[in-house]
Amino acid sequence: MIQRTDIYTSPLVERNASKEMAELFGADTKFRMWRQIWLELAKAEKKLGLKITQTQIKQMAGHLDDIDYKKAAEFEKKFRHDVMAHVHTFGLAAPKAAPIIHLGATSCDIGDNADLIILRDGLRIIAGKVACLIDRLGRFAKQYKSLPTLGFTHFQPAQLTTVGKRATLWAYEFVMELAEIDRRIETMPFRGIKGTTGTQATFLTLFNGNHSKVKKLDQMVAKAFGFKESCIVTGQTYPRKLDTLIVNTLAGVAQSAHKMCNDIRLLANLKEIEEPFEKSQIGSSAMAYKRNPMRCERVTGLARLVLSLATSPAMTACEQWLERTLDDSSNRRVSLTEAFLATDGILEILINVASGLVVYPKVIASHVMAELPFMATEEILMAGVKAGGHRQQLHERIRVHSHAAAAQVKTLGKENDLIARLQSDPAFAKVNLKAALDPKRYLGRAPQQTDEFIAAAVAPIRRKYKNQLNKKVELKV
Repeated sequence: MIQRTDIYTSPLVERNASKEMAELFGADTKFRMWRQIWLELAKAEKKLGLKITQTQIKQMAGHLDDIDYKKAAEFEKKFRHDVMAHVHTFGLAAPKAAPIIHLGATSCDIGDNADLIILRDGLRIIAGKVACLIDRLGRFAKQYKSLPTLGFTHFQPAQLTTVGKRATLWAYEFVMELAEIDRRIETMPFRGIKGTTGTQATFLTLFNGNHSKVKKLDQMVAKAFGFKESCIVTGQTYPRKLDTLIVNTLAGVAQSAHKMCNDIRLLANLKEIEEPFEKSQIGSSAMAYKRNPMRCERVTGLARLVLSLATSPAMTACEQWLERTLDDSSNRRVSLTEAFLATDGILEILINVASGLVVYPKVIASHVMAELPFMATEEILMAGVKAGGHRQQLHERIRVHSHAAAAQVKTLGKENDLIARLQSDPAFAKVNLKAALDPKRYLGRAPQQTDEFIAAAVAPIRRKYKNQLNKKVELKV
């Protein structure tokens, strides 16, 4: 719900992304995370022997959420430094701990690590929704695994497939995307507690030259936030290459989403399959009869945004001079957040679409039968030879009749009458032409491939993400 109408607000939040993703990338989550990192840093420093009291730890722990944003804004205006503004604000809330908050740390020990926690948690949300989408597409594929439909190459009628098999093509891309997301989550490192230029010099001073304690401090804080490891080495920031890898993973989801939605838009034009259309939904302000594929159109628009945003982290990674520059900050605040919000919005819409796809079997069948006579000609030819005919002579008869039938369709706008022409030709008198027109003869292993795909690819995802598959999505607008 828009609270104000006199300033720009993000359509990604208001119209597309879920509440959980918008909150994850909200200011409150970030600044609370900073306080949690300061707390875990202090706890680890205390355990390793620095003079930090339990009273100080307890006071910090008691003020993780009560952030005085007005005071923080005043400090930031004064210092022109967001991290130091919140150090002082936290110190006011926990005065006994004020002397040891941020002890030995640099801004990136706090901000960069917080960013990685948020990015990891964002990928976890994305992973659950991709799994949910795969589940819905798997259900759809199972339901329509044996329904014959025209395959298309170059958007021209080709050999038959099934409606369900086509859905597995969409789902398979998301299965690959989910594997990449899982791998990215599993291998994402913590920046770690590395100090100003990544040398840990200040911590080495604090621990009187004890290298093992400095390394242990790094490990302890990483473990506190669920990371298996920290970056082996860093400059002042974690390698911005990580941002590139993460957003490229989101761009992969966007690619698959765009492809799927383009297919549905094409099928909607053919009146074979449509996205959900609500009872009171209006397709056009002027043309009342229209059922525009607005959900899929929205997805393709957002997908292009994510693809374009993927270039920013790559260029930012290129521009990091030596141990760091600050020209990354203003870009990352926008590009990383919007890539996640847009991808989340894409998946919200796709789950809605995949949960309510409308199939029109009779229209599909009519399209199949309009083209099947041409596709059946090879089988008719073989059947004619088996019945004693001359292969070359039969081929010529089929060629002549096919061109005549095509002219009926293309020039005169009439139905395909190829079978009627062949039935009247004595050369095919011994051929069972009706049997040749059974669409199921031309499906190959499409139904079996669909079952095999569901068993091999969808079922394991259902088991792994079983608690995230019952998601219901209603569009915000």
